[in-house]
Amino acid sequence: MRKFLTSLNTRRNFLTTAGVLSTGVLVPASVAMAQSAKIRVGLMLPYTGTYAPLGNAITNGFKMAVAERGGKLGGREVEYFTVDDESDPAKGPENANKLVQRDKVDVMIGTVHSGVAMGMVKIARDTGTLLIIPNAGVNAATGALCAPNIFRTSFSSWQTSFPLGKVMVDRGHKNVITIAWKYSFGEESVSAFAEGFTKAGGKISKELWVPFPTVEFQALLTQIATLKPDAVYAFFAGAGAAKFVKDYAAAGLKGKIPLFGSGFITDGVLEAQGEAAEGIETTLHYGDDIDTPRNRAFRLAYAKTFKSQPDVYAVQGYDSGLLLAAGLDAVKGNVGDKAGLIAAMEKARIDSPRGPWTMSKAHNPIQDIYLRKVVGKENKVIGIAAKAVEDPATGCKRV
Repeated sequence: MRKFLTSLNTRRNFLTTAGVLSTGVLVPASVAMAQSAKIRVGLMLPYTGTYAPLGNAITNGFKMAVAERGGKLGGREVEYFTVDDESDPAKGPENANKLVQRDKVDVMIGTVHSGVAMGMVKIARDTGTLLIIPNAGVNAATGALCAPNIFRTSFSSWQTSFPLGKVMVDRGHKNVITIAWKYSFGEESVSAFAEGFTKAGGKISKELWVPFPTVEFQALLTQIATLKPDAVYAFFAGAGAAKFVKDYAAAGLKGKIPLFGSGFITDGVLEAQGEAAEGIETTLHYGDDIDTPRNRAFRLAYAKTFKSQPDVYAVQGYDSGLLLAAGLDAVKGNVGDKAGLIAAMEKARIDSPRGPWTMSKAHNPIQDIYLRKVVGKENKVIGIAAKAVEDPATGCKRV
């Protein structure tokens, strides 16, 4: 942190010296900065592999939020630097360092995979660089590893899965099998679901695990068919989710053993899943058909711009842009005013397509979690599973 503060002071001195117009009149550094230097935004997201569609949707959403402001944030133009994180946790710290040390970014936006996000969190904590997480739900990011310069605009893994437990028990499903990718987010999702499910009186008869990013499910689907639970809870996302849902139906389980999950199992992949996804119920902080002027306008603008329908990932990218804009507008583009920037982001009320949300003390959204059902090619909202859900932020010393 000492190095970070030193670099900030050095930058301030440079900007003060450089804050001179061509006429030779000395002006405040913040004014000179707003007139010249661009905000340097580092996008570290998956652009290849099973999570590539998610990374692209987040990027589209973020850039759309900036474009709506004339391509500027806090009065300054934006310059983008991108890194494909390949959903590889081993490369996380190195790739984040490229953005910070090589590209000198003012803010990092990333990522999808929770294991990779942990590498970004480490670099953000070490250097003091502002980090906005537009997807990865790993609990520690706003829990034990929370920090003033780390914000999340998506969810914690606890938020999206815990409410589903009571929903399933209320439906009469008291004996359930879980199946998920075995990595940090998958494990936390199952744990959160199990917490809510057992608290409501349910019993998990078996946990099935698939190594990430493996998409070979047949042997485990055979086990499910043999054990005949009341229902199945699943976590997969992206291309893996598309294949799992199709394989589940092909194995003859659709219509016999109801399939539930956190919303990632259907979000962004309904086109690929086709009829296999029909009727699947999930919990998530967004639904395609949220009937508000804000959501309708967002979906129309996104579809016109990118020739595709937005999903929860696009919304999270968009909201990352809104959050950064709120902070930079408050400090008039002066990224050197880190305290003012952080304070403004903490107080922001985001008018999101998902519905308005605010930031918790641990820097995680406080938001409604919807109950959705796949109808045709939409994740239709059929109710609210839990209102104003705040992650417990276990281990965060700032709370």
